[in-house]
Amino acid sequence: MRKPSGTSASLLRDTVRHSRWHCAALALAATGETVSGLLLPAALGRTLDALLARPGSATGWLLGCTSLIVLLGLLDACQAVLAATVDARSTARLRERLTGHVLAVGPRAAERFGSGDLVARLVGNAAQAATAPAAVAALPAALVGPVGAVVALALISPWPAAVFLCGAPVLALFLKAFARDAAACAADYQRAQGRIATHLAEAIGGARTVAASGTADKEAARVLRPLPALSAAGHRMWRVQGRAAARAVTVAPLLQLGVVAVAGVLLVHHRLTVGEVLAASRYAVLAAGVGVLVGRLAGLARARAAARRLDEVLAEPAITYGQRELPPGQGWLELRRVTARRGGRTVLDAVDLVVPAGSCVAVVGRSGSGKSLLAAMAGRLADPDEGEVLLDGVPLRALRRRALRGAIGHAFDRPALLGATVEDTIALGADTVDPRAVRRAAAAARADAFVRRLPNGYATACTAAPLSGGEVQRLGLARAFAHGGRLLVLDDALSSLDTVTERHVTDALLGPTAGPGGSRLVVAHRASTAARADTVAWLDEGRIRAVGPHARLWRIPGYREVFGAADGGTP
Repeated sequence: MRKPSGTSASLLRDTVRHSRWHCAALALAATGETVSGLLLPAALGRTLDALLARPGSATGWLLGCTSLIVLLGLLDACQAVLAATVDARSTARLRERLTGHVLAVGPRAAERFGSGDLVARLVGNAAQAATAPAAVAALPAALVGPVGAVVALALISPWPAAVFLCGAPVLALFLKAFARDAAACAADYQRAQGRIATHLAEAIGGARTVAASGTADKEAARVLRPLPALSAAGHRMWRVQGRAAARAVTVAPLLQLGVVAVAGVLLVHHRLTVGEVLAASRYAVLAAGVGVLVGRLAGLARARAAARRLDEVLAEPAITYGQRELPPGQGWLELRRVTARRGGRTVLDAVDLVVPAGSCVAVVGRSGSGKSLLAAMAGRLADPDEGEVLLDGVPLRALRRRALRGAIGHAFDRPALLGATVEDTIALGADTVDPRAVRRAAAAARADAFVRRLPNGYATACTAAPLSGGEVQRLGLARAFAHGGRLLVLDDALSSLDTVTERHVTDALLGPTAGPGGSRLVVAHRASTAARADTVAWLDEGRIRAVGPHARLWRIPGYREVFGAADGGTP
């Protein structure tokens, strides 16, 4: 298993490293702007003194002030461009990393977090976390401003600087409290957003059920149920920021007044010039102006909270693959003492099952008995908590990715059509499939006829193809036939087919079209499908209750009840 990716701090460090040169340029631009801003009060003071002493001698200083103001504007524009560039690069980096990891984890990611919450993290939280590199790059400049202003005050006279430093610890305490409270509020806000996204995804997935039941209002209320928590977290965030600003406004003017008062006394005693008093007053404003610093800290707090949510996803271990290849064989599948738990419940309990090479085994059982999870284990879409799954004598965990995915084909009850066109959808897989193989697979799945009737045949875009549920399922079957090697795993993939089509598809499954010597594991809900299989495995409450031909198992009343048949029913 893959080790967790690390803490949110390491995630942000990796993002900063990804845009390190842009961050360095941003830091230089921000520092240059801060330094220029620190030079401007001194230049203004010298200009004022020159104007008071001899107006004709102030031309050079006036040009210097003008140059500094122009430079400040240019550097500010550079900062805006660089910050936007860093944000965009960081967002792309985080989304690419998160998307790749979610797909590497597989279905377990959606089970763990919910599809809506995953989308919220991928879209919203990734964008918030991506603001951290720019904020970190500009943070030193935000710190240099107040520190540089205090140093400049000390260079003018140590007394104004001493007055300011007396109140500086109070400002520092305010900033520390603000950073702590802002992080907590941001985390609460983002969790509430994730809950709303999860509920919304569930509602969209069940839109037909909601419409048919006439419960749109109730569903909207359920989706928005976390809204009060979201509002409360948002209001807390504003209150925290407001308190920080209010405290700064309370303390900062007192410090500025103290600096100006001391500078005025020194002016009266001819120890400072008028220009130096002007510069001291401006430096007092810069030293006490923690608004920029508060904004940077607030942004970092939100980014850190978002990064923690991303790191929760990245900490989920991805499926790892081995280095072994498959020996010659025809798809002998074996499950040895396979145990799987979900949500604290044992879904599969020490399951032993053999699918002989070239045979077809149907898995039947009541809803919730673990059939789909067993099918996922057979194709290594999930790993057992205990036990082992082998294909032709090789544990699935030990196989290379390409060897595993090339040997096993899957079809599902509700397949996703991920290709751009119908042909792309059927050909989708690790290995390339030529057009003739695509059409043979479609014919075997009884899909060729309706595909040819589409506006552009196999070149029809999936989004423009008016497909029924059964037709979508047949395209999924065609994809499995096109890629199935030694083993085909069908998880209720015949449920939407009519009786005639099901029979034709079953013939294809049991014939050479499914692949020479290929084995088939079919999760079946219909007695007719189970009857066509070589062997039936009866799964009951996570255990294999019986294995044998359908006709023999049909004599058992409990087996007939799986299909809803009465004691006198026929197979």
